Amino acid sequence: MFSHIMLGADDIDASKKFYDATLGALGAKPGVVDPKGRVIYMHGGGMLLLTKPIDGQPASCGNGSTIGFAASSQEEADAWHEAGLANGGTAIEDPPGIREGAGMKLYLAYLRDPAGNKICALKRM
Repeated sequence: MFSHIMLGADDIDASKKFYDATLGALGAKPGVVDPKGRVIYMHGGGMLLLTKPIDGQPASCGNGSTIGFAASSQEEADAWHEAGLANGGTAIEDPPGIREGAGMKLYLAYLRDPAGNKICALKRM
């Protein structure tokens, strides 16, 4: 359904450090910086890009938006969360753990990245 996700970031270096660590915990390689200064991650058929907004305005997070990254295990989600905290992320919501609802059982870990975007690692149980 999705071709890619692009996030705005005012401090590309801080965001790259954060996503190199968190996505690395999920098995992704470090991001590659293209000639336009965007950081590109490709892993598991998905693509994430980080960029300074092209309109010159400050980057802002989407209120009510969450981007979820697939984790292969609870341990991988925990490693993702720990890597994020150690690299400029902020813990939000409940601590990582199992959530149940609508007939589903999920292991979730939530963070805000250095630009304020709400992200999570998710393992379907």
